[in-house]
Amino acid sequence: MSQHDQKATTRIAAPSAHRVRARHTADTITVYQAYSPAIGVPAARDGRFPAGWKRGRMTWVKPSFLWMMYRCGWATKDGQQTVLAVEITRRGFEWALRNACLSHYDRDLHADHAAWRAQLRSAPARVQWDPERDLRLQPLPYRSLQLGLAGEATRRYADEWIVSVTDVTGTARAVHALVREGQLDAARELLPEEREYQGAPGLLAHLGA
Repeated sequence: MSQHDQKATTRIAAPSAHRVRARHTADTITVYQAYSPAIGVPAARDGRFPAGWKRGRMTWVKPSFLWMMYRCGWATKDGQQTVLAVEITRRGFEWALRNACLSHYDRDLHADHAAWRAQLRSAPARVQWDPERDLRLQPLPYRSLQLGLAGEATRRYADEWIVSVTDVTGTARAVHALVREGQLDAARELLPEEREYQGAPGLLAHLGA
């Protein structure tokens, strides 16, 4: 293979900058959240959030396991000691994306700041793209989706979209232990398989992807 071909192959193989990468099936997608044991343990046990879960607050879900690890510090941060893998319907997930607004103003997508702020106030979901993380939780040169749910989206998430809730705190701690020992290949074997999510055509166009 020529040097030119090698470079071309590298470009083709490089991850797209703004795409959803997640563990998913034909019908579901898995997102991650981290809570205190008081919320996380009963949620995993019962397959739904307990009464103490606050529906009035915006809840952020993350399709990227490693971004969740970055956010919760490998399940060590106060109030984030229990990591949940929440399997939800693709139909619900795509509803949220279709009705979402970017959390920041983008002059290529919004007419002006006023139009963006009005959309942000009325949207039941919002999206931000943050640098994906590697096993050492260092930023990578492409971005991971964070999806914030509020109002109607929160209600639908809790009452309609959830298929299963699994406590994956043990996996988080096992991966972290291997990373600390420098056993990155072994740690990588424990990670959930996350592939690019192919949603409906144009699903992410209004969100900068």
